Amino acid sequence: VDQRFLEELRKNVHARRYRYRAVVFQSGAVVQQLCSVCVFVVTWWYMDAGMLSPQGLFGAALVSSLLGYLLFDAVDGGAGRRESGRTRWADLKSTLVFAAFTYGFSPVLKTLTESISTDTIYAMSALMLLGHLIFFDYGANAAIVSSTLSLNMAIFASVCLASRLPRSLHAFVMVTFAMQIFALWPMLQKKLKAQTPRSYVGVTVLFALAALAALATVSSVGAVLFASLLLAISCLCPYCLIRLQLLKDNIHGPWDEAEIKEDLSRFLM
Repeated sequence: VDQRFLEELRKNVHARRYRYRAVVFQSGAVVQQLCSVCVFVVTWWYMDAGMLSPQGLFGAALVSSLLGYLLFDAVDGGAGRRESGRTRWADLKSTLVFAAFTYGFSPVLKTLTESISTDTIYAMSALMLLGHLIFFDYGANAAIVSSTLSLNMAIFASVCLASRLPRSLHAFVMVTFAMQIFALWPMLQKKLKAQTPRSYVGVTVLFALAALAALATVSSVGAVLFASLLLAISCLCPYCLIRLQLLKDNIHGPWDEAEIKEDLSRFLM
């Protein structure tokens, strides 16, 4: 070959250079969603064990929803609401319709899975929650992302678990709580992440500590394992990603296609 061989070779033209702090910040979305699933499961366990009354959970969830609703508007000064054109009265009507619909069908939810064994219910719930984590929109532009599918799987899991609670009121409160933590809470997270990154980091840390404390009351071993998982996702995985980026070796260039100059027509006869 002559001296021009591979002179137009380029490596890692479109490779992204990551910073450790930025990757750790982005991993907060995964940590938040894992903690949401943990809080939901622990809350269901307390309800099933009779250690948490449905009235107490409903009151706490109602107060938290009101505070989150006010914070959602206060973060951007109501700019998002003005752009969408949606009023507070419309939000109130939607909330009342959902609450009335869920309360009216709570006896059906309670008896929906009576013919299914409890072990099957637990297996389906675990599978649906895992699917919720897989298909959740963490901010990545990927084909596997589906917010609708992720939310539906989480609600399906909540209905399955709520059907094993003692009374219809328990089922109503559990499904309502699932909507708050799987549908409304991620919306507030995204708003905080976009508008006030520092507040988002603080909320993520506090939420993770709350989830760990709640899980520790159920299983100390589970709390240790869950803490190890969160640390691995938020600290170890970003480090591994940055280290692996140094080994990236994608080549680019105007490569010539092979040309066969010999007459091969005799082989086609």
